[in-house]
Amino acid sequence: MKTAHIMAMVGLVVASSVAPQLAAAQPGITRTDLQRHDLGVPGREVIQVRVDIAPGVAFGKHSHPGEEIVYVIEGALVYEVEGKPPVTLRAGEVLFIPAGAIHAAKNVGRINGAELATYIVEKGKPLVVMTPR
Repeated sequence: MKTAHIMAMVGLVVASSVAPQLAAAQPGITRTDLQRHDLGVPGREVIQVRVDIAPGVAFGKHSHPGEEIVYVIEGALVYEVEGKPPVTLRAGEVLFIPAGAIHAAKNVGRINGAELATYIVEKGKPLVVMTPR
């Protein structure tokens, strides 16, 4: 019984650390980690990631354990945030996504779409939590 409990805990730890890589391994999506720093608020950190999305590719519904600030670098990306109408953003435009909000993004342009995603999140939690379909 004790061995089964330990194995279950190990499985949980591995799954939570692999979840962001699984989301990033989606064909047509590249996530480039830029920086990660502890904040002055205990238990919180800031993470910046460049996300490139190929034309026609969608990043499925997901959430984060904190706020996300999106700055579109290139292309045209449609964002669907739960409870709000979809919005199309182009280079230079921004979007704030509240903590825990389920959202998705899709490149609706003919060129690469890219965003700078800044996350202010709870430390130690998976950065990306995919939503079951």
